[in-house]
Amino acid sequence: MADEVQDVLVAGAGPVGLTAAVELARRGVAVRVIDTLEQPRHYAKAVGLQPRTLEHWERTGMLTAALDEVQTMRGQIVHVDGVEVARMELHLPPDVPYGFTSLPQYTTERLLAEELRRHGGTVERGSELVDFSQDAAGVTARIRTSAGEETVRVSYLVGADGAHSVVRKGLGLAFEGDAFAEEYMLGDVVLDWSQPPGFGVRVTRTVPDGPDDILVAIPLPEHGRYRISMLAPPELSTHPAAARAGTARVDDVVHGLESGHAPELHHLQAVVDRLAPEPTTVSDLRWSSVFRISHRLADRYGVGRVFIAGDAAHIHPPTGGQGMNTGIQDALNLAWKLALVVDGVAEPALLESYHLERHPVGEEVVGRTVRQARQGFDADDPATMMRREAQLLVSYPVSPIVGATGAALGVLPGERAPDARGLRRPTVTDPLRLHAVLAATEFALLAYVDDLDQLAEVGAARAVAAASALPMRVHAVGAPDLGPALDAAGEPHLLDGAGDLAAAYGVRGGDAVLVRPDGYIGWTARPLTAEALALHLATLTRAPQGAAAGANASAQVPQ
Repeated sequence: MADEVQDVLVAGAGPVGLTAAVELARRGVAVRVIDTLEQPRHYAKAVGLQPRTLEHWERTGMLTAALDEVQTMRGQIVHVDGVEVARMELHLPPDVPYGFTSLPQYTTERLLAEELRRHGGTVERGSELVDFSQDAAGVTARIRTSAGEETVRVSYLVGADGAHSVVRKGLGLAFEGDAFAEEYMLGDVVLDWSQPPGFGVRVTRTVPDGPDDILVAIPLPEHGRYRISMLAPPELSTHPAAARAGTARVDDVVHGLESGHAPELHHLQAVVDRLAPEPTTVSDLRWSSVFRISHRLADRYGVGRVFIAGDAAHIHPPTGGQGMNTGIQDALNLAWKLALVVDGVAEPALLESYHLERHPVGEEVVGRTVRQARQGFDADDPATMMRREAQLLVSYPVSPIVGATGAALGVLPGERAPDARGLRRPTVTDPLRLHAVLAATEFALLAYVDDLDQLAEVGAARAVAAASALPMRVHAVGAPDLGPALDAAGEPHLLDGAGDLAAAYGVRGGDAVLVRPDGYIGWTARPLTAEALALHLATLTRAPQGAAAGANASAQVPQ
């Protein structure tokens, strides 16, 4: 593999790097993935899988394998100073497509690595990115392997190499922020208590002159297994006083798993004895570590032909299980754009939209998780809170590559494309969901029709799509009562049998919505015209207009 010319080099084979590699490989991009570890670590570090991630895995065919492995989260039980103060069951709003789940990071990585192999890729383990340089034509990277050093030439480099990212440092990007003073222990263990399965348990005890004593237990697959976290005792401290006080230098990032003494069962048992709501034995320690938390954000997500994603770009408290999922969404956003540029379909300027869309999301997530870690969750509006934590409210309303023609619809450009149920299709006997129809597609134009005369413009739109180099499918979506007429006309179509798509998207006859490969709305039209569609597609294949003006734009994430 070392002698092959690769389009993209991905540094880091965690969930973010593997996602980027899978998304590139399944689009035919030649991608090389390296990781410094000789073997994957059996770490239950990131364990929360958000509905938005599962929604994407449905599009790519990974969902069934994941659902066979996950633990469904049913709610949370909270104890304060020995008293149960809350027992919250998760009642999802009807538009949330999947429940909240937990899955150990090592299983997530295994599933993604298996998916990468299905697309002809693999991970080169024990290979370290030493340094790199770039010019107008590509990136030159120096890699250290067990066989020695090699120099490779690639078109693009993606740094998914964590909080201490070599790629971020090599770009000279600022990574401003601070560290929490506390150090924590993590353990992947079995607890023999009688707490109900599927419920997270949070226990705190007030300490007048210090941080509150805390125990957090997140249920994992397998009976009685949890990922527990708690304050680390002084004898396991891994950092000097300056770091513990949160005054470490900007370039001295203290975040993540530490290489000091790993907690043993007796360390974990001591905290459980002190805090658990009932007598509980800790056993079957699979893995443990001391963990530090910082909150930092890179000032740029890319320079030239080199990009960063995940912890290399943003780190923050693990509250709400946002970190890994945000990084996975970074990778999804970058990969489809990178594939179009590598294939020569779009100009490199398309890649500017990666920073413009994702950096504000990282900024919001860092700020929100820090607030939640210090003040708790704001549950005044539980439905909105669940949608936000599920990552369904992220949108890119001022991105230079989204837009609208004519009057606004019920959905706006840059928003996540909602699902719709009750669709019918000739030859298919059962109703369909929109997201199932869109699975394994790239761009999809949904053209709503309530009069056969509108089919002429749909046909013109199909001609535009066929002439474009963008991978795109045009769906005529008929109003509920138009089915017989569409059948008689011999028009390939979906039928909005229950009217759910019209309600979810706020469309009427003659309207159209373009859904991007990452499941966001790229463009809306009222009415659809072939000329307007062609103009929008041109903004994707040539340099986006207004990219510089959008550099300070913020993602729309309701608070």
